[in-house]
Amino acid sequence: MKPGRILLLLAVAMLFVVIYLNKCSSNKSGNNSKATGSKSTSPLAVSGVIVNSQTLSDQIYASGTLLSNNEVELRNEIPGKLMKLGFEEGSRVTKGDLLVKIDDSDLQAQLRKLLLDKELAEKDESRQRDLLNLNGISQQEYDIALTGLNKLKADIELLRTQIAKTEIRSPFNGKIGLRTVSEGSFLPTNTRIATLQEDDPMKLEFSIPEKYVGSMGTHSEVSFSVESAKGKFKGKVYASEPKIDVLTRTLTLRAICPNPQHQLIPGAFAKIDVPLEKIDGAIMIPTQCVIPELKGYKVFTVQEGKARPVKINLGFRNDSTVQVTEGLSAGDTVLTTGIMQMRPEMPVKVSVR
Repeated sequence: MKPGRILLLLAVAMLFVVIYLNKCSSNKSGNNSKATGSKSTSPLAVSGVIVNSQTLSDQIYASGTLLSNNEVELRNEIPGKLMKLGFEEGSRVTKGDLLVKIDDSDLQAQLRKLLLDKELAEKDESRQRDLLNLNGISQQEYDIALTGLNKLKADIELLRTQIAKTEIRSPFNGKIGLRTVSEGSFLPTNTRIATLQEDDPMKLEFSIPEKYVGSMGTHSEVSFSVESAKGKFKGKVYASEPKIDVLTRTLTLRAICPNPQHQLIPGAFAKIDVPLEKIDGAIMIPTQCVIPELKGYKVFTVQEGKARPVKINLGFRNDSTVQVTEGLSAGDTVLTTGIMQMRPEMPVKVSVR
Protein backbone atom coordinates (compact mmCIF):
# COMPACT_ATOMS: atom_id res chain seq x y z
CA MET A 1 0.00 0.00 0.00
CA LYS A 2 1.27 3.38 -0.88
CA PRO A 3 2.48 5.64 1.99
CA GLY A 4 0.08 8.47 1.06
CA ARG A 5 -2.96 6.19 1.33
CA ILE A 6 -1.79 4.98 4.74
CA LEU A 7 -1.54 8.54 6.04
CA LEU A 8 -5.02 9.29 4.74
CA LEU A 9 -6.49 6.30 6.55
CA LEU A 10 -4.76 7.32 9.77
CA ALA A 11 -6.15 10.86 9.51
CA VAL A 12 -9.70 9.55 8.99
CA ALA A 13 -9.32 7.24 11.99
CA MET A 14 -8.12 10.12 14.16
CA LEU A 15 -11.09 12.23 13.06
CA PHE A 16 -13.52 9.51 14.14
CA VAL A 17 -11.76 9.24 17.53
CA VAL A 18 -12.04 13.02 18.11
CA ILE A 19 -15.74 13.05 17.20
CA TYR A 20 -16.40 10.15 19.56
CA LEU A 21 -14.61 11.84 22.46
CA ASN A 22 -16.50 15.12 21.95
CA LYS A 23 -19.79 13.26 21.98
CA CYS A 24 -18.91 11.56 25.25
CA SER A 25 -17.93 14.80 26.93
CA SER A 26 -21.14 16.54 25.80
CA ASN A 27 -23.17 13.67 27.25
CA LYS A 28 -21.37 14.07 30.58
CA SER A 29 -21.90 17.83 30.68
CA GLY A 30 -25.57 17.30 29.90
CA ASN A 31 -25.86 14.90 32.76
CA ASN A 32 -24.05 17.32 35.06
CA SER A 33 -26.33 20.18 34.05
CA LYS A 34 -29.36 18.05 34.75
CA ALA A 35 -27.95 17.16 38.14
CA THR A 36 -27.25 20.80 38.86
CA GLY A 37 -30.75 21.73 37.80
CA SER A 38 -32.18 19.20 40.14
CA LYS A 39 -30.03 20.54 42.95
CA SER A 40 -31.21 24.16 42.34
CA THR A 41 -34.67 23.17 43.41
CA SER A 42 -33.41 22.10 46.83
CA PRO A 43 -34.08 24.50 49.78
CA LEU A 44 -31.54 27.29 50.34
CA ALA A 45 -29.77 27.08 53.71
CA VAL A 46 -30.20 30.39 55.60
CA SER A 47 -30.16 31.73 59.15
CA GLY A 48 -32.99 33.43 60.99
CA VAL A 49 -34.28 34.63 64.33
CA ILE A 50 -37.58 34.10 66.11
CA VAL A 51 -39.16 37.44 67.00
CA ASN A 52 -39.91 38.02 70.68
CA SER A 53 -41.59 40.95 72.42
CA GLN A 54 -39.60 42.75 75.09
CA THR A 55 -39.57 45.91 77.19
CA LEU A 56 -37.74 48.66 75.34
CA SER A 57 -35.81 51.14 77.44
CA ASP A 58 -33.99 53.22 74.87
CA GLN A 59 -32.11 56.51 74.86
CA ILE A 60 -30.92 59.00 72.29
CA TYR A 61 -27.85 61.19 72.22
CA ALA A 62 -27.95 64.95 71.78
CA SER A 63 -25.70 67.95 72.09
CA GLY A 64 -26.52 71.11 73.99
CA THR A 65 -25.26 74.27 75.64
CA LEU A 66 -25.01 75.25 79.29
CA LEU A 67 -26.70 78.53 80.21
CA SER A 68 -26.73 80.64 83.35
CA ASN A 69 -29.87 80.42 85.42
CA ASN A 70 -29.87 84.24 85.31
CA GLU A 71 -27.60 86.62 83.44
CA VAL A 72 -27.51 90.42 83.37
CA GLU A 73 -25.31 93.17 81.99
CA LEU A 74 -24.60 95.91 84.49
CA ARG A 75 -25.47 99.21 82.76
CA ASN A 76 -26.13 102.66 84.20
CA GLU A 77 -29.56 104.23 83.69
CA ILE A 78 -28.40 107.85 84.15
CA PRO A 79 -25.15 109.56 83.09
CA GLY A 80 -22.58 110.66 85.61
CA LYS A 81 -19.13 110.25 87.13
CA LEU A 82 -18.33 106.75 88.40
CA MET A 83 -17.56 107.18 92.09
CA LYS A 84 -17.19 103.56 93.26
CA LEU A 85 -16.97 100.00 91.99
CA GLY A 86 -18.03 97.68 94.79
CA PHE A 87 -16.68 94.43 93.32
CA GLU A 88 -13.52 92.68 92.23
CA GLU A 89 -13.33 91.18 88.77
CA GLY A 90 -14.21 87.48 88.79
CA SER A 91 -15.49 87.59 92.37
CA ARG A 92 -18.75 86.26 93.78
CA VAL A 93 -21.38 88.68 95.01
CA THR A 94 -24.53 88.33 97.08
CA LYS A 95 -27.98 89.62 96.27
CA GLY A 96 -28.29 93.26 97.40
CA ASP A 97 -24.55 94.07 97.35
CA LEU A 98 -23.70 97.58 96.09
CA LEU A 99 -21.79 97.08 92.84
CA VAL A 100 -21.72 100.54 91.22
CA LYS A 101 -22.13 104.07 92.60
CA ILE A 102 -22.45 107.14 90.36
CA ASP A 103 -21.96 110.69 91.65
CA ASP A 104 -25.30 112.05 92.89
CA SER A 105 -24.17 115.21 94.71
CA ASP A 106 -26.21 117.51 92.44
CA LEU A 107 -29.31 115.36 92.92
CA GLN A 108 -28.83 115.34 96.69
CA ALA A 109 -28.63 119.17 96.67
CA GLN A 110 -31.87 119.37 94.70
CA LEU A 111 -33.48 116.98 97.18
CA ARG A 112 -32.48 119.13 100.16
CA LYS A 113 -33.97 122.21 98.47
CA LEU A 114 -37.23 120.41 97.75
CA LEU A 115 -37.44 119.15 101.33
CA LEU A 116 -37.18 122.76 102.59
CA ASP A 117 -39.82 123.89 100.11
CA LYS A 118 -42.04 121.04 101.26
CA GLU A 119 -41.65 122.06 104.91
CA LEU A 120 -42.71 125.61 104.07
CA ALA A 121 -45.62 124.38 101.92
CA GLU A 122 -46.88 122.15 104.76
CA LYS A 123 -46.99 125.14 107.14
CA ASP A 124 -48.79 127.25 104.55
CA GLU A 125 -51.32 124.47 103.91
CA SER A 126 -51.95 124.14 107.66
CA ARG A 127 -52.64 127.88 108.04
CA GLN A 128 -54.90 127.89 105.01
CA ARG A 129 -56.87 124.96 106.43
CA ASP A 130 -57.41 126.78 109.72
CA LEU A 131 -58.63 129.89 107.89
CA LEU A 132 -60.94 127.77 105.77
CA ASN A 133 -62.50 126.31 108.91
CA LEU A 134 -63.11 129.89 110.17
CA ASN A 135 -64.52 130.89 106.77
CA GLY A 136 -61.61 133.34 106.46
CA ILE A 137 -60.69 132.20 102.90
CA SER A 138 -62.44 130.49 100.03
CA GLN A 139 -62.19 126.82 99.18
CA GLN A 140 -60.31 127.75 96.00
CA GLU A 141 -57.50 129.46 97.92
CA TYR A 142 -57.07 126.41 100.14
CA ASP A 143 -57.03 124.08 97.12
CA ILE A 144 -54.19 126.11 95.59
CA ALA A 145 -52.09 125.68 98.73
CA LEU A 146 -52.84 121.94 98.92
CA THR A 147 -51.98 121.42 95.27
CA GLY A 148 -48.66 123.19 95.72
CA LEU A 149 -47.79 120.87 98.62
CA ASN A 150 -48.73 117.74 96.67
CA LYS A 151 -46.67 118.88 93.70
CA LEU A 152 -43.60 119.24 95.89
CA LYS A 153 -44.15 115.73 97.28
CA ALA A 154 -44.29 114.35 93.74
CA ASP A 155 -41.09 116.19 92.79
CA ILE A 156 -39.33 114.74 95.85
CA GLU A 157 -40.47 111.23 94.96
CA LEU A 158 -39.22 111.66 91.39
CA LEU A 159 -35.86 112.97 92.60
CA ARG A 160 -35.43 110.09 95.02
CA THR A 161 -36.08 107.70 92.14
CA GLN A 162 -33.31 109.42 90.15
CA ILE A 163 -30.96 109.11 93.13
CA ALA A 164 -31.75 105.39 93.44
CA LYS A 165 -30.68 104.95 89.82
CA THR A 166 -27.18 106.15 90.71
CA GLU A 167 -26.70 102.84 92.53
CA ILE A 168 -26.55 99.38 90.95
CA ARG A 169 -27.07 96.49 93.36
CA SER A 170 -26.74 92.77 92.69
CA PRO A 171 -30.15 91.30 91.76
CA PHE A 172 -29.07 87.74 92.70
CA ASN A 173 -26.16 85.67 93.98
CA GLY A 174 -23.60 85.00 91.29
CA LYS A 175 -20.21 85.55 89.75
CA ILE A 176 -19.25 88.87 88.24
CA GLY A 177 -17.13 89.13 85.12
CA LEU A 178 -14.54 91.57 83.79
CA ARG A 179 -15.20 95.28 84.14
CA THR A 180 -15.00 97.65 81.19
CA VAL A 181 -14.78 100.96 83.11
CA SER A 182 -12.68 102.50 85.88
CA GLU A 183 -13.52 104.64 88.89
CA GLY A 184 -13.49 108.35 88.10
CA SER A 185 -14.57 107.97 84.48
CA PHE A 186 -17.70 109.65 83.13
CA LEU A 187 -20.34 107.15 82.07
CA PRO A 188 -22.84 108.03 79.35
CA THR A 189 -26.29 106.48 79.73
CA ASN A 190 -26.42 102.70 79.18
CA THR A 191 -22.66 102.10 79.40
CA ARG A 192 -21.77 98.42 79.78
CA ILE A 193 -19.89 98.02 83.07
CA ALA A 194 -19.68 94.22 83.57
CA THR A 195 -21.74 91.03 83.42
CA LEU A 196 -23.20 89.01 86.28
CA GLN A 197 -23.97 85.27 85.98
CA GLU A 198 -25.96 83.08 88.34
CA ASP A 199 -24.28 79.68 87.91
CA ASP A 200 -26.02 77.64 90.61
CA PRO A 201 -28.23 76.15 89.41
CA MET A 202 -27.46 76.02 85.67
CA LYS A 203 -29.68 75.51 82.64
CA LEU A 204 -29.01 72.97 79.89
CA GLU A 205 -30.55 73.70 76.48
CA PHE A 206 -30.76 70.97 73.82
CA SER A 207 -32.95 69.72 70.97
CA ILE A 208 -34.40 66.31 70.11
CA PRO A 209 -35.85 65.06 66.79
CA GLU A 210 -39.58 65.42 66.26
CA LYS A 211 -40.29 61.68 66.29
CA TYR A 212 -38.98 61.31 69.85
CA VAL A 213 -41.09 64.10 71.36
CA GLY A 214 -43.89 61.76 72.42
CA SER A 215 -41.41 59.39 74.08
CA MET A 216 -40.04 61.96 76.53
CA GLY A 217 -41.47 61.46 79.99
CA THR A 218 -42.68 64.32 82.17
CA HIS A 219 -39.75 65.85 84.06
CA SER A 220 -37.34 63.39 82.44
CA GLU A 221 -33.85 63.22 83.87
CA VAL A 222 -30.87 63.55 81.55
CA SER A 223 -27.17 62.96 82.12
CA PHE A 224 -24.41 64.85 80.35
CA SER A 225 -20.69 65.49 80.26
CA VAL A 226 -18.57 68.52 79.38
CA GLU A 227 -14.97 68.95 78.32
CA SER A 228 -14.20 71.45 81.09
CA ALA A 229 -15.06 69.10 83.98
CA LYS A 230 -14.66 65.41 84.72
CA GLY A 231 -17.49 63.00 85.41
CA LYS A 232 -21.19 62.88 84.62
CA PHE A 233 -23.73 65.51 85.62
CA LYS A 234 -27.50 65.24 85.89
CA GLY A 235 -30.37 67.54 85.11
CA LYS A 236 -34.18 67.46 85.01
CA VAL A 237 -36.21 68.73 82.07
CA TYR A 238 -38.54 71.50 83.19
CA ALA A 239 -39.68 73.33 80.04
CA SER A 240 -39.76 73.21 76.24
CA GLU A 241 -40.65 75.40 73.31
CA PRO A 242 -44.38 75.34 72.45
CA LYS A 243 -43.70 74.33 68.82
CA ILE A 244 -41.32 72.31 66.67
CA ASP A 245 -38.71 74.19 64.63
CA VAL A 246 -39.90 74.00 61.00
CA LEU A 247 -36.33 74.17 59.63
CA THR A 248 -34.67 71.46 61.73
CA ARG A 249 -37.79 69.48 62.75
CA THR A 250 -36.57 69.41 66.33
CA LEU A 251 -38.00 70.50 69.67
CA THR A 252 -35.88 72.61 72.02
CA LEU A 253 -35.95 71.71 75.73
CA ARG A 254 -34.29 73.01 78.87
CA ALA A 255 -33.18 71.15 81.95
CA ILE A 256 -32.17 72.52 85.35
CA CYS A 257 -28.85 71.28 86.76
CA PRO A 258 -27.47 71.83 90.28
CA ASN A 259 -23.94 73.27 90.33
CA PRO A 260 -22.94 73.74 93.99
CA GLN A 261 -19.23 73.27 93.30
CA HIS A 262 -19.32 75.68 90.35
CA GLN A 263 -17.70 73.12 88.05
CA LEU A 264 -20.02 73.91 85.15
CA ILE A 265 -19.38 77.07 83.13
CA PRO A 266 -22.02 78.95 81.13
CA GLY A 267 -21.62 78.52 77.38
CA ALA A 268 -19.93 75.09 77.61
CA PHE A 269 -20.75 72.39 75.06
CA ALA A 270 -22.49 69.34 76.56
CA LYS A 271 -22.90 65.75 75.33
CA ILE A 272 -26.28 64.53 76.56
CA ASP A 273 -27.87 61.11 77.10
CA VAL A 274 -31.65 61.48 76.83
CA PRO A 275 -33.66 58.49 78.16
CA LEU A 276 -36.96 57.67 76.47
CA GLU A 277 -40.10 56.21 77.99
CA LYS A 278 -40.20 52.43 78.42
CA ILE A 279 -42.25 50.56 75.82
CA ASP A 280 -43.76 47.21 76.79
CA GLY A 281 -44.19 44.53 74.12
CA ALA A 282 -41.70 46.06 71.67
CA ILE A 283 -40.69 43.92 68.65
CA MET A 284 -36.93 44.20 68.05
CA ILE A 285 -35.08 42.60 65.11
CA PRO A 286 -31.45 42.75 63.91
CA THR A 287 -30.79 45.67 61.57
CA GLN A 288 -29.36 43.37 58.86
CA CYS A 289 -32.84 41.86 58.38
CA VAL A 290 -34.28 45.11 57.05
CA ILE A 291 -34.38 45.72 53.29
CA PRO A 292 -34.99 49.34 52.19
CA GLU A 293 -37.55 49.86 49.44
CA LEU A 294 -38.80 52.83 47.48
CA LYS A 295 -41.87 53.21 49.70
CA GLY A 296 -40.62 51.85 53.00
CA TYR A 297 -38.98 48.71 54.37
CA LYS A 298 -39.52 44.96 54.24
CA VAL A 299 -38.17 41.72 55.73
CA PHE A 300 -38.34 38.09 54.66
CA THR A 301 -40.20 35.72 56.96
CA VAL A 302 -40.52 31.95 56.75
CA GLN A 303 -43.97 30.40 56.36
CA GLU A 304 -44.42 26.72 55.55
CA GLY A 305 -40.77 26.38 54.51
CA LYS A 306 -40.90 29.27 52.01
CA ALA A 307 -39.58 32.82 52.12
CA ARG A 308 -42.25 35.50 52.04
CA PRO A 309 -41.70 39.29 52.06
CA VAL A 310 -43.49 41.41 54.67
CA LYS A 311 -43.74 45.21 54.69
CA ILE A 312 -42.87 46.77 58.05
CA ASN A 313 -42.78 50.14 59.81
CA LEU A 314 -39.78 51.03 61.94
CA GLY A 315 -39.42 52.81 65.27
CA PHE A 316 -36.39 53.26 67.52
CA ARG A 317 -32.90 52.14 66.53
CA ASN A 318 -29.78 51.29 68.45
CA ASP A 319 -26.39 49.89 67.49
CA SER A 320 -27.57 46.42 66.41
CA THR A 321 -31.38 46.24 66.50
CA VAL A 322 -34.39 48.21 65.31
CA GLN A 323 -37.97 48.33 66.58
CA VAL A 324 -40.76 47.12 64.29
CA THR A 325 -43.99 48.97 65.02
CA GLU A 326 -46.13 47.27 62.36
CA GLY A 327 -45.89 44.13 60.21
CA LEU A 328 -44.48 41.50 62.59
CA SER A 329 -45.75 39.63 65.63
CA ALA A 330 -44.05 37.69 68.40
CA GLY A 331 -43.19 34.19 67.18
CA ASP A 332 -42.50 35.12 63.52
CA THR A 333 -39.24 33.84 62.02
CA VAL A 334 -37.24 36.53 60.22
CA LEU A 335 -34.31 35.72 57.89
CA THR A 336 -30.94 37.25 58.70
CA THR A 337 -28.75 35.75 55.92
CA GLY A 338 -29.22 35.13 52.20
CA ILE A 339 -31.52 38.13 52.01
CA MET A 340 -30.14 39.68 48.83
CA GLN A 341 -30.58 36.49 46.79
CA MET A 342 -33.98 35.74 48.27
CA ARG A 343 -37.10 35.66 46.09
CA PRO A 344 -40.74 35.33 47.15
CA GLU A 345 -41.88 31.73 47.73
CA MET A 346 -38.30 30.41 47.48
CA PRO A 347 -37.84 27.19 49.51
CA VAL A 348 -35.51 27.73 52.47
CA LYS A 349 -34.01 25.68 55.23
CA VAL A 350 -33.70 27.92 58.28
CA SER A 351 -31.15 27.59 61.02
CA VAL A 352 -32.59 29.53 63.96
CA ARG A 353 -30.13 31.35 66.20
